[in-house]
Amino acid sequence: SDAYDVRMKHWRVENLLGPSAIEWLNGDITDRDLVNRLVNEFKPNAVINLAARAGVRQSIDNPWIYYDTNVTGTLNLLEACKDAGVSRFLLASTSSVYGENKMPFFEDDPIDTLRSPYATSKKAAEDLCRLYRHLFDFDITVFRFFTVYGPSGRPDMSVFRFVKWIAEGEPLKLNGDGTQRRDFTHVDDVARGVVAAIDRRPGYETINLGSDRPVEINNVIREIETALGKTATIERHPFHPTDVVATWANISRARELLGWEPQVSLEDGIGSAVSWYLENREWAKNIEL
Repeated sequence: SDAYDVRMKHWRVENLLGPSAIEWLNGDITDRDLVNRLVNEFKPNAVINLAARAGVRQSIDNPWIYYDTNVTGTLNLLEACKDAGVSRFLLASTSSVYGENKMPFFEDDPIDTLRSPYATSKKAAEDLCRLYRHLFDFDITVFRFFTVYGPSGRPDMSVFRFVKWIAEGEPLKLNGDGTQRRDFTHVDDVARGVVAAIDRRPGYETINLGSDRPVEINNVIREIETALGKTATIERHPFHPTDVVATWANISRARELLGWEPQVSLEDGIGSAVSWYLENREWAKNIEL
């Protein structure tokens, strides 16, 4: 992927699991032949599609690549699963599909106020999953993730960017006045939620994975300043047209179906992101944002 520096992905594979814990193949879900071969060769009990072209703002500049990956790529996986007899499929979707809905966001809310090609591409992927449940009796779980952050987080997301800018004494570029609120969810909590759902046979279900605690961007900046012992130099920019004022997950369904509850506080989560950056600063500081 050229969406961001692939060294981040390589670090995750090599350090979070260890090189011998999984069989890692460097490929692209838009490669239909590769996807078919792998699913037929391994015949897994379940497929979890975490592969996506992510990023709301970048999707404005190149919507085609978002549809190629998020829609066609998901279709390739579903077709390969159908042909291989794999009927358990889990999809990582996004809180972006809620757009400007009333809050908190419930899974059954209408999703017709989308604000970016990224959001519409993920909604289309959800629609494909729903169709394959109807036509081919798949068991589908769609997760809607809310602002995932943590160690080795995506460099296009606010937490990594803010940590890098403050740590390196660079101006922190802030769109809007910072009163926007996001439902920041630590990657450890998200991973637990996904794992908890793997063995379910739900028919079709959509589940929010969020913290249920929206936080102002200004408060996140203050947490990072505290963790680093440095003060941000803020460079203010206009509110971006793809941004929403706030996100807020209702997580009662995750609690009920998965017995899931977010466990990582914002303070601890920011601390983990800052610690990771400082431990990997020698190369992480050179990642382009």
